[in-house]
Amino acid sequence: MELPSRLIEAAVDQVSSLPGIGKKTALRLVLNLLARSDEQVEAFAGALLKMKEGIHACSECHNLTEDPTCSICENSSRSSQLVCVVEDIRDLLAMESTGQFSGKYHVLGGVISPMDGIGPNDLNIETLVERLKRYTQELPETEVIFALPATMEGETTAFYLFRKLSDLPLKITAIARGLSVGEDLQHADEATLIQSLKQRIPYTH
Repeated sequence: MELPSRLIEAAVDQVSSLPGIGKKTALRLVLNLLARSDEQVEAFAGALLKMKEGIHACSECHNLTEDPTCSICENSSRSSQLVCVVEDIRDLLAMESTGQFSGKYHVLGGVISPMDGIGPNDLNIETLVERLKRYTQELPETEVIFALPATMEGETTAFYLFRKLSDLPLKITAIARGLSVGEDLQHADEATLIQSLKQRIPYTH
């Protein structure tokens, strides 16, 4: 597809670099932006720049936030005795959409995947261990829930975490496998997530 301008082509290349966006969709979006007023395009671009500059990882759980710690960690009604470990932000949002979880989260930022060159040191694992050490000193009967994908990488990560946390006085559980093998939490419907959370089981390996 030959485009009428190098500037349009450059914009299409940038938009199509986003996940799930092909060249045709990118061109449609670029032409839509081109048809907007200068003020609208400036507002669009400005919002993206402000987001990039202002959003960072929560110092406690690695959720995304504008503040030092996120609103979930700051919420005194959320229990620190219940920590749900998820792969990424999308899984956290999926769990939150159920409205059934009253604890806190820890975002690993991925799963262990040697094929992709991702090892334990590339994930937010040490901060989880230190956080749970602190929690178990202050709070009895702390429970950590593994809500990781039903994949080989997810299982590998859960087993590694289990080994790292086994010396702590923790209750270690995993969500029930209502999810299909290979399925990510973010793609599961709310009813499945609710049942998986309610029917969680002790983690053993």
